[in-house]
Amino acid sequence: MRKTTLFGTGLAFTLLFSPFQQAFAAETTGELRQVETVAHRGASGYAPENTIAAFDKGVEMKADYIEIDVQRSKDGKLVIIHDTKVDRTTDGTGYVKDLSFDQIRSLDAGSWKGEQFNGEKIPTFEEVLDRYHGKIGILIELKSPELYPGIEKMVAQELKERNLDKPQNEKIILQSFNFDSMKISNSLLPKVPIGVLTSNRADTTEQALKEFASYADYFNPSYGIVTEELVNQVHANGMKIHSWTVRSHEAAEFLLNMNVDGIITDYPDFVDPRN
Repeated sequence: MRKTTLFGTGLAFTLLFSPFQQAFAAETTGELRQVETVAHRGASGYAPENTIAAFDKGVEMKADYIEIDVQRSKDGKLVIIHDTKVDRTTDGTGYVKDLSFDQIRSLDAGSWKGEQFNGEKIPTFEEVLDRYHGKIGILIELKSPELYPGIEKMVAQELKERNLDKPQNEKIILQSFNFDSMKISNSLLPKVPIGVLTSNRADTTEQALKEFASYADYFNPSYGIVTEELVNQVHANGMKIHSWTVRSHEAAEFLLNMNVDGIITDYPDFVDPRN
């Protein structure tokens, strides 16, 4: 598994470096730090989120993982889209759960990002698994699973059909804001790493972290609630920590200084300046 390394000196000095200087410093001086780069909805700073274009860009930029959002069409097809409605990222309107797969597939999911992306389609879960497994890690978020009863079993079945229910090197991870959904997923896929997502400080207490650690391998908070103490507590409970969503160099550097295990970002090159 490829890791990203950056120079481990103070924040103020590092922010003064150019990307080239940062990369050079990483390889020549100071304490080396390791972090996994997760391309959030693909490299969505550069291509329309949750499309093949964005996922291909994440691979091109040598991210360790692409992050995808799984929902379900009215007729039971697993599709990759973040919002529960198609309005923001397509030329259509309506809730994902109320649209057939053919309706969803007919939408343009790219032109809002630029003319060069005209005609990009909403991918299926199957397409993403088949195209990328073995090439890059896949961080799978079950988006609003409470809207889609039984979606955990459907996701598990797709992984099992591809022998991805026993992933090597944790290159398949499941995560959600819905903790009950992740408990179900853990029972269905006991060898697949599980992550819990939160932006709520109430989920960072020692008691809460111990509960998460009983079924989860990753505690993945928004960077606004990350502290050095939290990172240490997560590690003490035997979990890793991937934080989101980085859209600035300053946020990336902050998380690097916090010694998180992974950074979920729209811009993979903000974490690894060599790309």
